[in-house]
Amino acid sequence: MLNRTEQAQKKYRELFASEIMESNTDPELMNILQKLIFGEIFLIGNIGDKTRELITITVLTTNQTLPQLKAHTHVALNIGITPLEIREAVYQNAPFIGFPKVLNAMDAINDVFKQRGIELPLEKAGTVSEDDRFEKGKEIQYPLYGNKMKENMKDLPGGLGNEVTRLLTESGFGDFYTRKGLDLKTRELLVFCTLATMGGTERQMASHAIGNLKAGNSKETLVSAMIHCYPYIGFPRISNAINVIKESSIDSLTK
Repeated sequence: MLNRTEQAQKKYRELFASEIMESNTDPELMNILQKLIFGEIFLIGNIGDKTRELITITVLTTNQTLPQLKAHTHVALNIGITPLEIREAVYQNAPFIGFPKVLNAMDAINDVFKQRGIELPLEKAGTVSEDDRFEKGKEIQYPLYGNKMKENMKDLPGGLGNEVTRLLTESGFGDFYTRKGLDLKTRELLVFCTLATMGGTERQMASHAIGNLKAGNSKETLVSAMIHCYPYIGFPRISNAINVIKESSIDSLTK
């Protein structure tokens, strides 16, 4: 059985296609980081390496840690994640963190694509039109979340509650959840990771924990994803997220 150091070296080679290099400036910190992530974290939970890297890309996009995002875009390509899957993982963040941060992330990722000889722009992945984006979004939103947002917003003045709920259905679900490249289970899992990374989103995480269960992700998968996020977002945020997961009830699936 490999020890932690050996496991870290093995996993690093698998992901980065190179040997671990000692840092010239902060060797102790990098040694702790590498052994933790590649010697431990990658062995915990029920998610595979491709899902882990999509999660990492999502978290780095949310945090706007763009140098690391470039490195992990290389890793994602190394282990067989397609450029389309990488792009869609980043695009899915737009309704949650805003378009400017997604544009920043795509600039970094597109630099890597160019280095790797990947032709841009990538293929189009949209599946909705101006005429059906509401209905197509609703087809995904309502089985997962029902009419709760409309109920929550109904008392806003000037009929603005209707505008808020329309925007969510058309933009959040119609424009993004309907796109090709990632399945619904993966999109929901990545959204939960985005919310956990943002912090202060326990209310939204509670809804998306249930959405994940409805989409077919188990609590074990959600907790495994949070453990994977630990080196990137810290214990307080994953602890908050895990508490939300623990409190999510199967009974809520029918409500």
